[in-house]
Amino acid sequence: MKKIIAAVALAAVAGVAAWFFLPGKTPAPQVTFNLMNGQSVTTDDLRGKVTLVKFWATSCVTCVKQMPDNIDYYNTYHDKGFDMIAVAMRYDPPSYVENFIETRQLPFPVALDKNGELAEAFGDIRLTPVAFLIDRQGNIVKRYLGEYDKKEFLATLEKALAG
Repeated sequence: MKKIIAAVALAAVAGVAAWFFLPGKTPAPQVTFNLMNGQSVTTDDLRGKVTLVKFWATSCVTCVKQMPDNIDYYNTYHDKGFDMIAVAMRYDPPSYVENFIETRQLPFPVALDKNGELAEAFGDIRLTPVAFLIDRQGNIVKRYLGEYDKKEFLATLEKALAG
């Protein structure tokens, strides 16, 4: 019984820690992104780049609204060391995600979180959009929930790229 209580307490602390991480000090979770194109990318593969990991859904109005900006950021900053992985939530039908990729001509990789493991690893993500900006060393620089200030995002991105 004590082991169960300790395990629950540890899980609760881990969940709270995901919400109150120290920017630039909290390492991104060690995960594997299974991309829609059949490839896989690990968190370690992202090292050396500044990466935005964005949890989204095709049914999320704000997510769809933000995608043109995400495409623009990717196209503008990719050659400077910026990458992005869009993570479709487990409840998103794969055919919807594939259609979205094709019709919007997404230039960045898209992963499908088939069983919710990625959302769990990043702090039990349930609502979208949620994004994490990760620096070249693999640390979370900032977490973005819902709508966010574009100028502030670009300033943070440029600072991370310069660092």
